[in-house]
Amino acid sequence: MSWNTHKLGELIETKKGYAFKSSWYQNYGHPIVKVSDFTDDSIDTSSLANIPQEIADEYSSYKLCERDVIIQTVGSWPSNPASVVGKCINVPLAAHGALLNQNAVKISPKDRLDNIFLYYLLRSPAFKNYIINTARGSASQASITLDAIRKFEITIPSAESQKHIGFVLKCYDDLIENNRRRIQLLEESARLLYKEWFVQLRFPGHEHVKIVDGVPEGWGKTTAYEVMDVLSGGTPKTKVAEYWDGEIPFFTPKDTTDNAFCYSTKKMITELGLSKCNSRLYAKNTLFITARGTVGKLSLAQREMAMNQSCYALVGQGEINQFFLYCSLKAAIDQFKARASGAVFDAIVVDTFKLIPFLKPTPLLIEQFTEFVTDVFDQVDKLSSMNRRLSEARDLLLPRLMNGTLTV
Repeated sequence: MSWNTHKLGELIETKKGYAFKSSWYQNYGHPIVKVSDFTDDSIDTSSLANIPQEIADEYSSYKLCERDVIIQTVGSWPSNPASVVGKCINVPLAAHGALLNQNAVKISPKDRLDNIFLYYLLRSPAFKNYIINTARGSASQASITLDAIRKFEITIPSAESQKHIGFVLKCYDDLIENNRRRIQLLEESARLLYKEWFVQLRFPGHEHVKIVDGVPEGWGKTTAYEVMDVLSGGTPKTKVAEYWDGEIPFFTPKDTTDNAFCYSTKKMITELGLSKCNSRLYAKNTLFITARGTVGKLSLAQREMAMNQSCYALVGQGEINQFFLYCSLKAAIDQFKARASGAVFDAIVVDTFKLIPFLKPTPLLIEQFTEFVTDVFDQVDKLSSMNRRLSEARDLLLPRLMNGTLTV
């Protein structure tokens, strides 16, 4: 197979995002995509900012299309993957037509470069290493120029081989995305069942249960604070190297995922670090809720983890088990957000839990519900584990396919 070397700029066209004014933002209108909306490989479209349609029409040249390739040009250093400079994402169908905000650039291939191949090329270790060596900026923020991106040297095979390589890698991502959708449907089934039984009160046998003081007989009216332990976290001193890069996962709001479970964290601490902070080592299935900034995101720990002070760890009391607790708080999350307060940013405090009404069903009904959702969450766990293995296999193949070591 013949491979040819080029500067990336010879094979692409670029379009920088526009610095839309924050004063234009509103709750409706035309969506814009900011780098804070980027996930690891796509865009979270659940809470995009919007601007008036008449303004958006003036900037239609910044519109995105499905499967456009975007590179983040300003962000943290690559050692912090949360919002990293050089991150490459694909535009999903849900973001089709949205406008691209500043600190990112759309990369469009010319005729000699396949779009899917380009996407994986820019997600390769070679490009990530190039960003590490080329980006400039302070310790907390780095940037990469368009000129530097265009100077990246690439070696590519024929157009037909590019398509084959892109097809193989995309098959992995398609399987991963299919599993993600299945996970979303499974979790939605658990939420809908909770709503039917415990919000709409159409639980098994409800026809034969009296309503007393507005609730089914045998149920209790209480608050979230009364049915769970609300526990805090803390952070070891960041400047003490001995506290970090150990074996203990350290959960922060940046570790929330798009499903119920958290399997790993971006930061790890040592046993010494754990002993020097205000967090205990929380058990598997402890429920974490983000309490500052973007409040109300829920994650069930899938291994023992420590936690920082921007979250609370929640453990159900008595018959309130963790799966029931997760579903009940998922249903009440809008109430948490409505009661979040703060002078600078939204925050949940311990007293917030005292303001959230909580209906406590009978132990038998909780047990029946738990039997169903345990099976649901088991399937979510299996699909999530499958996705991790698929991601690992894809990441092993990617550099070998991109440098010609492995042919297809």
